[in-house]
Amino acid sequence: MKEIVDILAAYQKAISENKKSALATVVKVEGSSYRRPGARMLVTDDGFLTGAISGGCLEGDALRKALSAIHQQENKLVTYDTTDEDDAKFGVQLGCNGIVHILFEPISPEDKANPIEILKAANSRRENCVIATLFSLESKNQPGSIMLFREKDSLEKITDAIIASIKNDAFDVLKLGLSRFETYTIEDQHFDAFLEFIPPPIQLIIAGAGNDAQPLAEMANILGWEITVVDGRQTHASQQRFPNVKQVLVAKPEGLLSQVEIDRQTAFVLMTHNYNYDTALLDLLLQTNAPYIGTLGPKKKLIRMLEELNQPEQESKINGPIGLDIGAETAEEIAISIIAEIKATFSGASAGMLKDKKNPIHVYDNKSS
Repeated sequence: MKEIVDILAAYQKAISENKKSALATVVKVEGSSYRRPGARMLVTDDGFLTGAISGGCLEGDALRKALSAIHQQENKLVTYDTTDEDDAKFGVQLGCNGIVHILFEPISPEDKANPIEILKAANSRRENCVIATLFSLESKNQPGSIMLFREKDSLEKITDAIIASIKNDAFDVLKLGLSRFETYTIEDQHFDAFLEFIPPPIQLIIAGAGNDAQPLAEMANILGWEITVVDGRQTHASQQRFPNVKQVLVAKPEGLLSQVEIDRQTAFVLMTHNYNYDTALLDLLLQTNAPYIGTLGPKKKLIRMLEELNQPEQESKINGPIGLDIGAETAEEIAISIIAEIKATFSGASAGMLKDKKNPIHVYDNKSS
């Protein structure tokens, strides 16, 4: 989601400076590639790039293709085949051996359902959504980004009977929480569709505004997470100490939950170094549907807290001690450990070493690339 936020900000700047732009989107990958379907890059007519569609090897040529799309005001699908000797130079920097299909869409501000408006809608609420992108590997007709779908509403660019089928499939993507590929026929022409599942960014609630919370907030900000820092000490909980977080609250445990909305992408980290504060907050959190609760400190501290709360059976619901075992010692290393564990938890990943993984790194539903 951070890439989308950066693209939206760059687009607004381009509009204010009267610049034209195009959106480049990786819509399909066959084999190996640095970026996967859903990777995006905004290109302005003066050559400024925001986002990335590769590790750097495709961007130069993609800039030229994007400028062509802007000039012709026409969607274009470009295929980079790094398995082909003539195209292999594009993959030299990555060591890739795959085929990457990239869709270039010029942005028309007058179109109220243009790709940027669809991304704005995706970023407007903390709700899961699906973006449907249609493209053709057989013809020049490239519908592009045609729909944003949520369970209760949608933003559609085309009106066609096929929309009902796309909505049904998009609803399945929402339920499974996994992007996938489909094919549709419109007026006797076959189109591939990338149905991209986009969850809201992780919402990180850090209870504790000590010095060790600062690198945790900074790293979460780099990832584009929405961060709230809360502490009972006004001297510690300040925007000056945490300049890049969404909000800083001075509150007691009982005053916190009324100021945040817990959803399926919310993580709580208890690191106030105040035993009574952490215990009181843990008591309240165990009464909610918070999907992730982590406590800093040794396991015996967590066991003692739960025993005092008469809830020892809840131990399995809490990540305590919080973090992955990476040998962390410093506040920065501990922050990496915590961030990695939270990311793995919400991604449903094992947090093991990739060299030991038997399946592909990236997995999509049926008809995946």
